[in-house]
Amino acid sequence: MQCRSHCAACCIAPSITSPIPGMPHGKPAGVACVQLDAQLRCKLFGDPRRPAFCGGLKASAEMCGTTRDEALLSLSELERLTRPLT
Repeated sequence: MQCRSHCAACCIAPSITSPIPGMPHGKPAGVACVQLDAQLRCKLFGDPRRPAFCGGLKASAEMCGTTRDEALLSLSELERLTRPLT
């Protein structure tokens, strides 16, 4: 499956705990990554500074659904289910 144009759900919904250029402490869940451009594309795609977490995400029907809203809901739920207990 190819990434959906103008989606960026995977760059918004999940938390990222590793440093990102411009976000040295990572990114909280539900916050857009600073590396998204105006077209909601990753400015670090193909760049070695891109977090391994991001490179490991692969678009799938289960994760992305059929719309951007479905992708945001799905990834937000995955984030909720996998966050560490505090």
